[in-house]
Amino acid sequence: MIKKLIVMGLLCSFSASFYAQKTFNINLSSKKDTEVSPIVKEKVEEYAAKINTIIQEEKKLMEEELLVLQAKNLDKADFDREKARIADRYSEKMDKRIEELGFDLDDVIQKQVRYSLLNTDVTSKDELKEKLLKKFRPSRSFTGYFSYGIMTLTNSSQDNELDKNIGYANNLEFGLKLNYQLSRTSPWAIVSGLGFSWRTVRADNNMLFTRSADQGVALAQYSGNLDKSKLRTGYIMVPLGVQYNFSKLKNAGMDIQYRSYYTGFKVGANVYGGVKMSTNNIVKGNDGETRDRGNYQVNPFVYGAQITFSYNSFSLFVKKDFSNFFKDSYFKNDKALIFGVAIGLD
Repeated sequence: MIKKLIVMGLLCSFSASFYAQKTFNINLSSKKDTEVSPIVKEKVEEYAAKINTIIQEEKKLMEEELLVLQAKNLDKADFDREKARIADRYSEKMDKRIEELGFDLDDVIQKQVRYSLLNTDVTSKDELKEKLLKKFRPSRSFTGYFSYGIMTLTNSSQDNELDKNIGYANNLEFGLKLNYQLSRTSPWAIVSGLGFSWRTVRADNNMLFTRSADQGVALAQYSGNLDKSKLRTGYIMVPLGVQYNFSKLKNAGMDIQYRSYYTGFKVGANVYGGVKMSTNNIVKGNDGETRDRGNYQVNPFVYGAQITFSYNSFSLFVKKDFSNFFKDSYFKNDKALIFGVAIGLD
């Protein structure tokens, strides 16, 4: 059908030249090189050149025959009828000659698919299998992540002064995640990494954090109006756990299967531990803003457990500390519980 349209276009060109004394040229401009296999490009260009030769040869013969037809001085209806008959005949000739070229489209497609997957034109089965095994090996890498969570302090004791005056609290964290898939097809992976966490507890009811007489930590009433009162502590965090991926196995060809590590629904569980970097007591009120990096008895070590539900790079998690937020007996038994979201930079 396409070749018939080409022939009809040539006939229309000739007819326009005959009745309007105009010329018609078809120019097929080539695109700049993209991600195309050199072998595929060579074969397609060779095939296109052969087709163009056939078209030019048949076009020349057809034009000669139409000139003979023109010399008969037929009326327009008879001329158009004879022109259509000539078009059909040359279309069939072009079809036959192009078919005889024996262009194997399936083979070209397979070569391009192979090149797109592996960026190579290898033809050896052993070499191809080696390339596939290398490309679809288990995922073992470091990726970045960013998370934000709403934090509350829980305990099994009677409410203390902090419980009664706590405001909005949050946890901000970013770092690197270690992904270690056990095998190419395994749904299981070991996860670890290194993160930097900033936990912020805000005091409410015009209260602020202060050091008590015994150099501990306490809450005190501010004499004026407070705009800001928060205790921010930074930790270096190290998690260690496992992750299960529910994505289906995929076939890479040559009986090689693999499971995509970064896509699909995943569930993970891990324990974590952290070491305090610093604590900063930030207060802003009538007297201006002050920042104090003194000792407010925040626990220098933190440890707990986390469960994570992920889809692709987006995660929801729950994190629970087993360690007290403050050390010794200050605000006794208050432990952090965090609900948050995370984005993986895969």
